[in-house]
Amino acid sequence: MMNKKLFLNKNFTSDGKPRAYVELRNIETLWFNTGTLCNLKCNDCYIESSPTNKNLQYINLLEVKKYITEIKENNLGTKLIGLTGGEPFMNPNIIYILKYLLENKFKVLVLSNGMRPIEIKFKDLLALPNLNNLTIRISVDHFKKKGHERIRGSNTWKQVIRNLIWLSNNGLNLNIASKIKPDESEKIIREGFYKLFKKIKLNIDPYNKNELIIFPIMDYEKTSIEITQDCWRVLDKSPESVMCSNSRMIIKRKDEINTKVLPCTLITKDKDFELGNDLVSSKKKVFLNHPFCSQFCILGNSSCS
Repeated sequence: MMNKKLFLNKNFTSDGKPRAYVELRNIETLWFNTGTLCNLKCNDCYIESSPTNKNLQYINLLEVKKYITEIKENNLGTKLIGLTGGEPFMNPNIIYILKYLLENKFKVLVLSNGMRPIEIKFKDLLALPNLNNLTIRISVDHFKKKGHERIRGSNTWKQVIRNLIWLSNNGLNLNIASKIKPDESEKIIREGFYKLFKKIKLNIDPYNKNELIIFPIMDYEKTSIEITQDCWRVLDKSPESVMCSNSRMIIKRKDEINTKVLPCTLITKDKDFELGNDLVSSKKKVFLNHPFCSQFCILGNSSCS
């Protein structure tokens, strides 16, 4: 179980050392969480998405437009818009949101599990403008059926592979997100996906870290290392390399009227990480007092975009 004494103080670690923080340089990527509802209930989902999780409401087009307007009016220079969930293709507004973003010449990245919700939107996807600016990242949690279904559930492998092939054959830009356990080898994972992609004739380079993205498995209950300001030097890592230095995410909580700005895609339940309602005022220091900060960004060396 996670040590409850850790991460409590924003400014100092549990042993009294100055806690590491990250300052926003610019908003290169703006994420929208489209809602926590998902057609699957994966056993390692960091946001606990499921067919019944309504902790985050569906984002609608007007809410997206509000932040795109803010980006333009303040010359924030944001180039990439990310859509995550839940399963974004369950959001009834998803095609309207994608159309608006692509019409406004943004690069768009959508994270999907590649199952039925995206499949029923195939025809709508092909009709979108500036389709070359859209990339769909499909989660494939292992290069073999057994490993994938251990996380995603039974009868998920065949459908995701079939839909990957369809998306690729129809010219959609794709990349793949997968997982790595602490005792697994990234080399073996990439070699396994090389064989899979070759077999199903998928034009994705598994040795390119932008085409096959391998994330650490995160566990809120796991004891995690607290990151001090000295850690930057010890790890030879810069605050500018961390996601919250160049990204923000928009959510809408259950039973709330207004959207909120968060520093990243991972920490949605902890209200202490809310940065206000607009992007300009979200330029605040983000103290790394959450287990996912070390598990994913600092020691996991990962970034969602």
